[in-house]
Amino acid sequence: MIVPPAVGTEGGALAGVRVLELGGIGPVPFAGMVLAELGAEVVRVDRPGESNPLALAGGLRRSRPSIAVDLKHDDGRAVVQRILDDADVVIEGWRPGVAERLGLGPDECLARNPRLVHARMTGWGQTGPWAQRAGHDITYAAVSGSLHAAGPAGRPVVPVPPVADFAGGAMYLVTGILAALVSRATTGRGQVVDAAMVEGSVHLASLLHGLLAVGGWSDERATNFLDGGAPYYDVYECADGRFVAVGALEPQFWAALVAGLGVEVEGEQHDPDTWPAQRAAFTAAFLTRSRDEWTEHFGEVDACVAPVLSLTEAAAHPQLVARGTFVPGPDGGLVPRTPPRLSGTPTLAPGPVPVPGADTTVWLGRLGFAEDEVEALLASGAVHQA
Repeated sequence: MIVPPAVGTEGGALAGVRVLELGGIGPVPFAGMVLAELGAEVVRVDRPGESNPLALAGGLRRSRPSIAVDLKHDDGRAVVQRILDDADVVIEGWRPGVAERLGLGPDECLARNPRLVHARMTGWGQTGPWAQRAGHDITYAAVSGSLHAAGPAGRPVVPVPPVADFAGGAMYLVTGILAALVSRATTGRGQVVDAAMVEGSVHLASLLHGLLAVGGWSDERATNFLDGGAPYYDVYECADGRFVAVGALEPQFWAALVAGLGVEVEGEQHDPDTWPAQRAAFTAAFLTRSRDEWTEHFGEVDACVAPVLSLTEAAAHPQLVARGTFVPGPDGGLVPRTPPRLSGTPTLAPGPVPVPGADTTVWLGRLGFAEDEVEALLASGAVHQA
């Protein structure tokens, strides 16, 4: 029996790092969740009475406390400024200029705390002609070129999960934060992290841009070896209407695929002129058995054939079960654990998802505010307790 590695319950690689997360949706809470489950002390600042369904959905606010602060209130802004004086990192996802208008921009914050890492998450970046435009994952992916490259020949497809928000945005934000913390360890000074979802999306396509530059990639969808253009790297329907994914790039895997399917093909694997005939043979073969029958058939064969699983099915796959990839979440259901695996400081177990403002009084006390100060802030409306 394979026993999955334990998920940590205390400590963590980022233990001792204090992060203040200033609200936000999508990539901001995702980044906050990752940092919290890597061991950082992350405190989220929510708007009093937060009701935006995008801000509350998806369980991304788990594993750290929430305090509710009215940033339009002078005393509310003063609360945040005071917390930042002792923080290591602040994360904000506002449009360029909003933090400055609130008196919480990097110039003000770094003047008070030169060791602070001021991490800024936007769609388009802090500068440029589109910096003030609204957007969402699909618009950033569109401008980056990633959306154009995904899908069949006829039209692009909407990426799921949101690749620009989380891969191009949140994970590059986390990378920048960690790099800035390492730099601070040697320089003693913090800095600004300007993470843009559109730029992260562009960078994720570095391989494609490199191939494009040397003629190894076409801007025409479904004509390339990694976009479904090649029959050996595509998705095939099975007899039960479900699908398998085939990624037989290397010649030995391609040979194993052909043998496993029991088909005869003519021509070379990488000759586009032979691809239509190969695809027809593969398509007809896969339609003779169900998805799970093909999965079992190729179970011990290195042909890079895998079942296309639903989100529900993925949690029960034996590889993911053995690795403990899904762990019990705060509501009792299974949720993905935060990777990667660290041998000495395991990732923390997912914690509860608080109601916005649920932890205001307790955490202001932990952050150095006296009881009478907290009572005065509550009375003035500068902070709220849910």
